[in-house]
Amino acid sequence: MSTQSLGDARPRLGLTLALLALAQLIYALDLNIVFVALPRIGADLGFPGQTQQLVVSAYVVFAGGFLLFGGRAADLLGRRRVFVLALTLYAVSSLAGGLATSPAVIIAARAIQGIGGALLLPATLALLNSLFAEGPQRNRALAVWGGAGASGLTIGALLGGLLTQHFGWPAVFFVNVPLAGLVALAALAVIPRDPGRGERRRFDIPGALSVTGGSTLLVFALVEGPELGWGSLPVAGAFVLAAALLVVFALVEARSADPLMPFRLFRNRSLTVGMLVTFVYMATFGVLPYFLTVLLQSIHGYSALQTGLAFLIPSLAIAAGTQAGERLATRIGTRASLLIGFAIGVPGTAVLALGFDAEAGYGLLVPGLIVSGVGQGIVWTAMWIAAATGTATHEQGVANGIASTALNIGNAIGLAVFTVIADLGTGGKTGQALRAATADGEFLVVMLTAAGMIAGLLITLTLPRLRRDVTGAERPEPSRAATG
Repeated sequence: MSTQSLGDARPRLGLTLALLALAQLIYALDLNIVFVALPRIGADLGFPGQTQQLVVSAYVVFAGGFLLFGGRAADLLGRRRVFVLALTLYAVSSLAGGLATSPAVIIAARAIQGIGGALLLPATLALLNSLFAEGPQRNRALAVWGGAGASGLTIGALLGGLLTQHFGWPAVFFVNVPLAGLVALAALAVIPRDPGRGERRRFDIPGALSVTGGSTLLVFALVEGPELGWGSLPVAGAFVLAAALLVVFALVEARSADPLMPFRLFRNRSLTVGMLVTFVYMATFGVLPYFLTVLLQSIHGYSALQTGLAFLIPSLAIAAGTQAGERLATRIGTRASLLIGFAIGVPGTAVLALGFDAEAGYGLLVPGLIVSGVGQGIVWTAMWIAAATGTATHEQGVANGIASTALNIGNAIGLAVFTVIADLGTGGKTGQALRAATADGEFLVVMLTAAGMIAGLLITLTLPRLRRDVTGAERPEPSRAATG
């Protein structure tokens, strides 16, 4: 390649990374941006209090259910095509959500947003992992992308508060329309065209239908269990059907000549450990923004704007942690970086729990928010590096779909379990007694998430000590790596 063409490639890669980071920011924002707007949405559209959570659940359920499908689509149809399609779905569904005049319309809009997210996340990761060389270059790219995503989980609360306070709840939907639309249009000009399809591969329709149905029903049961009751017919039925469909999926994949999720990928221990770490990450670090929002609004009476501003400190801490994660992974390796991230996160989150008191001020939360946030950022960057290592380029989409599915299910299980624990002592209480009991329940939950992070540290110990090649990339031992 000529010097001129190298010079042209660098700014194009830089612009591509900027678009991928913006796309991840959009995805992450949508996970939390509606939390602080829920009371306003409920009041304007006539949502009873106990069903307002459906606005959040619809997104989570469909995003979790379609992630493996999205990863396969990215591999077979083209990463850029699926990336642009996902952003288009985001823009259209966000417009519908902002214009909604009934609960049914806004729930449907959020469900379509969830499908868009399930297409977007694996396509974005597959583009990143195929366009940036494994090693220091990919680590830096993942740090930028990870900084946008991890910070977006908390920035969503800030932006949601600002928009709701000054422009009303529809603004939390409308903000996505120009953002997603502009990134989609820019992608057509900046991101390289998808290569022509070589060997013809099947989409594995039976596998796609069974795993999508099974995953969607599983996430539905986990999300709605605390609201409807674990023994209720919809939840119990969803668990049974999910188990049946996932068994069907496993049988289909074992017999398929071109499976949607090749089980041989799990011979790559880096992917397997990365998948488990993403699960633990979202079941622990990932549930903290929800409980922090409840603490600030329901216990301390913060407004939507005040709640959003309170998330500035953890946002900055997480962003700093993602950059530290890249430097650590490049210098001392992914395994050591994950261990450091969890080792920081455990005490930081335990200190954060001290601020979960009905009489405590925001200042008591700050030390824990900073330390826990830095640990969270380090783990976020390093776990995606682990999940991408050792997988063939043409299977990065489905590999990232696997890790992303673990991420989403981890969040669903974490919230399902911890919301039940947080509410154990609140029955029959009102007023100040209810506030105190809620704070006590959340204190216990935050301490349990810190304990859960120890599990992440122990899982990380099973990650092999990878050797470095001349480019600085980490390579698994040949006998353990998945082949393309």
